[in-house]
Amino acid sequence: MRRVATEEWALTPAIASTGISGNRLLTVAAGGLVSGILTPLLPTLIDHIVGLPGQLRISLIAVPFAVLVLLLVRRFSANPLWAAGLAAIITMIAFVCAVNAAIFIEGQTAGAATVMRYLLAGLTGGLVGMALGIGLLPAGPRQAAAWWPMLITGTLAGALLALDNALGLDNTSFLYPVWQAGVAVRLVMVLRRIESF
Repeated sequence: MRRVATEEWALTPAIASTGISGNRLLTVAAGGLVSGILTPLLPTLIDHIVGLPGQLRISLIAVPFAVLVLLLVRRFSANPLWAAGLAAIITMIAFVCAVNAAIFIEGQTAGAATVMRYLLAGLTGGLVGMALGIGLLPAGPRQAAAWWPMLITGTLAGALLALDNALGLDNTSFLYPVWQAGVAVRLVMVLRRIESF
């Protein structure tokens, strides 16, 4: 009788918990796509609410993605509910800052070609929004290298603003579904490495 040698690899809970199945990441990306489809539809609805200041109106447009962030932080990290709620509020603040930065850059490049203006505005808005969102989260400064892929994804996806403008999209968008799906997936990947704020 011959004995077959087998190797067993013992995984510590920390190593085992970092893995995320492809199906879960696809589910997260689908959530980002849905929130990204809802986002450009909200300004029409919000315009019917009388008496809201402009910055509050902009922040309300970010509600679908903020809800997704709340769910992802709650589900894929060991953080308490208040931390997930804070992450959602930070997401809305970062969205307002990103929109304002994009508007500012678009205004400053008034003499340039339209495509270039919106490309620069989108990149700037993506960078500002991502940097603020990541920087204000309590986990951000401790493990900055883990956030780089998310920052790069959000910044580069911001360039889709030029495509939205070139196609004259108003109630639909390429920017929001792609940006929100990409950032949501990157967020989950970071949260699986960083277990608490």
